[in-house]
Amino acid sequence: MAEVFFNGPAGRLEGRFHKSENQRAPLVLILHPNPVQGGTMNNRVTYAMFQAFVNMGFSVLRFNYRGVGNSQGSVDGTGTGELADAIIALDWLQNLDSESTSCWIAGYSFGAWIAAQLLMRRPEIKGFVFVSPPTNLYAFDFLTPCPASGLIIQGGKDTIVTESSVAMLAEQLDSHNYLHVEYKVIAEADHVYGKHLQEVHDLIINKVPLLKTDGYKTTKKTKKAIPNDDY
Repeated sequence: MAEVFFNGPAGRLEGRFHKSENQRAPLVLILHPNPVQGGTMNNRVTYAMFQAFVNMGFSVLRFNYRGVGNSQGSVDGTGTGELADAIIALDWLQNLDSESTSCWIAGYSFGAWIAAQLLMRRPEIKGFVFVSPPTNLYAFDFLTPCPASGLIIQGGKDTIVTESSVAMLAEQLDSHNYLHVEYKVIAEADHVYGKHLQEVHDLIINKVPLLKTDGYKTTKKTKKAIPNDDY
């Protein structure tokens, strides 16, 4: 995993990048929660998602939005600045791995909302993973029709994002005849997933390969989601 920096709309952005050994491996950009509420690319759920895609053989990028960590600029928090940063991050990732067969997007909480907006703007994105998409806090009605298959994960004891609203979104997105949106609830998990990070990691590893349509066979590795080193 390499520390990387690239130029964003408000200054230099800081990221962590894992390059797959396979030159044609799919790409995935992972987006962290709201920086106004302390969200960073080192958030534990965000890292569990990062590690899951690494373990499947993807080339993976996570980064800090403007004003977070060593990323330059001022924190936005409205979504406008974060979406602009995410667009640049995806451009950087695709330019770096131009031989890749496909691209995915993933996000946790506020990051899932940003990921959903990016999904609608970039037709080359072939799949998505949303963890705790804040459907009761932000509008997701622009995801109609949904342009790609994906996985949605939600905690059954989440008191910030209501499970019923996420279930409704998943049902709406899964109504397309040619796509599939898998919805999985971790019954005992709250919004931060506490002791359930491994379950988030394992759901992604077990479900994403079943959603893929680009012919690339992912390889699963038996790694823990949260190692005891600096993440």
